[in-house]
Amino acid sequence: MSEQSTNNGFDFNQPTIISLLYLGSFITGVSGLVGIVLAHVWQSDNEEAWAASHFTYLIRTFWVGFVASIIAFFLTFILIGILLFPVIAIWVGVRSVMSLVKAQKREPMPDPETMLF
Repeated sequence: MSEQSTNNGFDFNQPTIISLLYLGSFITGVSGLVGIVLAHVWQSDNEEAWAASHFTYLIRTFWVGFVASIIAFFLTFILIGILLFPVIAIWVGVRSVMSLVKAQKREPMPDPETMLF
């Protein structure tokens, strides 16, 4: 699964699958949970250097987004959280797409520890 299928085809490598699961969670609501489990499992099995930065980046994306969503939930009682949910969704979406694009090229994430994009 980690081998690139063709030069013109879509490469279903591990970071790509995790990114797609994160993006799919906007529709299903639960596929992100599958993505984070796979990210933790595959991170320990990882043999490709470029993919290691993606696992770090995607794991941080999930957990920061999850904690931010919990904080936003409690802040909805004072109406601030309602404004935070779309910001969190955009942040998770952009980071997932950025990882997806880089994973298709088999390029490492430039700074996987960053909170920015």
